[in-house]
Amino acid sequence: MLDLKFIRENPELVKHALDKLGAAAPIDEILNLDAQRRDLLAKVEAVKHELNLRSKHIGKTPHQDREALIDETRRLGDEIKALDAQLQQIEAEINQLLLLVPNMPHPRTPIGKDESENVVLRTWGQPKEFDFDPKPHWELGPELGILDLERGAKISGSRFFVLRGAGAKLERALISFMLDLHVNEHGYTEIWPPFLVRRECIVATGDLPKFEDNLYRDEEDDLWLIPTAEVPLTNLYSGEILEAGRLPVKQVAYTPCFRRERAAAGRDTRGIKRVHQFDKVELVKHTTPETSDEELDGLVADAENVLRRLGLCYRVVQMCTGDLSFKASLKYDLEAWAPGCGEWLEVSSCSHFGDFQARRANIRYRTSRGDRPRFVHTMNGSGVALPRTVIAILETFQQPDGSVAIPEVLRPYMGGMERITAQV
Repeated sequence: MLDLKFIRENPELVKHALDKLGAAAPIDEILNLDAQRRDLLAKVEAVKHELNLRSKHIGKTPHQDREALIDETRRLGDEIKALDAQLQQIEAEINQLLLLVPNMPHPRTPIGKDESENVVLRTWGQPKEFDFDPKPHWELGPELGILDLERGAKISGSRFFVLRGAGAKLERALISFMLDLHVNEHGYTEIWPPFLVRRECIVATGDLPKFEDNLYRDEEDDLWLIPTAEVPLTNLYSGEILEAGRLPVKQVAYTPCFRRERAAAGRDTRGIKRVHQFDKVELVKHTTPETSDEELDGLVADAENVLRRLGLCYRVVQMCTGDLSFKASLKYDLEAWAPGCGEWLEVSSCSHFGDFQARRANIRYRTSRGDRPRFVHTMNGSGVALPRTVIAILETFQQPDGSVAIPEVLRPYMGGMERITAQV
């Protein structure tokens, strides 16, 4: 959420930023309501001042004249209640409209109209070359007996799948490897959060009301299945004031993630590139504003380290203004090369939110006792997401005989298994 004062003082700057984002937001409506709110505040203060003056004179007024003065104070009291009710209504309307305003782009974000103008910053490794035609995972997985698309669809419908045997073991090995790496070498604290959260948690991270159609919800209790562990991890400190000495708070969690993917209807329908339920290891940081840019760079490096350890070719792509998410001010995607599909697959999005989420969740910090609390900066990134990493592994390390070599770092997590061969 943007600061209302910032919008009031910089309306043209905000509108110019929206143009660069290719986004629309009710800025004029917010400013009009804000002007009404400030007029009402002035009226309330004036009436309260008049009420205080009249109240002070009641005891000094002759008895025969008191009744009229008492009636006047009651009238003023009723007027204050009516004005307060109008004020509350306008403030509620402003707050709802503020939820529709996207974050402002970071100075480091390049200007561009859409994803075609994103910037490839660097590539690690070389796309693997084969002396045979590499298969896509939707052929390779079923032939090995580790991926069952038909039974996944039978159980739950399209865009669901089943991993079997060594496929399920590979998924579990990746999760354990990533958690151990981020905790033991990168200094994150592992969290096991709830997978259902309250509505206000989804609002706080910026997923509601903008993306309600893409989320799964239990209507009876108004609990929402998380689209990413970013939601519970960010909200662990909602409504709290942290001491500056605790920052940065670095957390990592494995969770399943649930998304309807309505916006992507018709895209990536083959295999398991875009599904409604998937696993992810997520990195989330709460930092001071002064260190947040540096901490984001460190988060990106931590996610890259996963892909390097796995031996996957990947690239880092910076999103331009026209391809930023609603809530990010700065965003980098890590894309792994999948030679069977013949495409780069996004396996991590690392986003800097500034104080956008912290304002919604009211997460602040204090440098020392007596200092005014300030909003923290938040950021997150996949470290990394499945099943696209599984896709990249299967397609990159496939062998001429149809088997798949297991990356060395995963072998201890798979009981020493070095290769996935066809299962009966």
